[in-house]
Amino acid sequence: MAERLLVIDTATIACSVALFGDGALIGSEYAEIGRGHAEKLIPAIARLPGHGKAARILVNCGPGSFTGVRIGISAARALALAWNADVQGYDCLTLVAAQAREQMDAPLPVCVAMLAGHGEYFLQNFTATGDPMAPFVTIAPEQATRKVRADIIAGSAAAELAAATGADTHFSILPNAAQISLVTSVMKKMPPTPIYGRKPDAQPAKTV
Repeated sequence: MAERLLVIDTATIACSVALFGDGALIGSEYAEIGRGHAEKLIPAIARLPGHGKAARILVNCGPGSFTGVRIGISAARALALAWNADVQGYDCLTLVAAQAREQMDAPLPVCVAMLAGHGEYFLQNFTATGDPMAPFVTIAPEQATRKVRADIIAGSAAAELAAATGADTHFSILPNAAQISLVTSVMKKMPPTPIYGRKPDAQPAKTV
């Protein structure tokens, strides 16, 4: 029987799952839902062939929505425990960069800019081979224009940033679990721990 891999991606307004067998995609779902990942995720997995059961699980660890990242990782860990499966993570911005390169005629450097809430961006530049030029930053739009190191911008904030910088090309895309094969194996071996990128909106009350 083919070794199966389940991929879970809930770090943004998109909710996607994908099931692979020996590297070949055998089922997937993708929807831009905004909110409600907790209610949509498990039914989406259950609709995959074999109810999505796999020996390996990959999950988007962020940066992204605090709630979305937490939901995805919690589900991945729970399923890994139930199925005795191995679970690892991948980086949201790396996948978006890979999806953008897939749309190019030839691989070129790309700057990924994702909406981070409170008017900020998650921003990271990647080389033509998909390697990060530097760690990602959480940054205000007016500062982001000075951090762009590529002529191509991708991500949920791509249109805004491209207009501000005059970039020739932009791809308004969100991470899609079905596209995980575009990411190198080295970049899919993160521990399944959250990368929030910013503090949660809700903070615990301080005790006096």
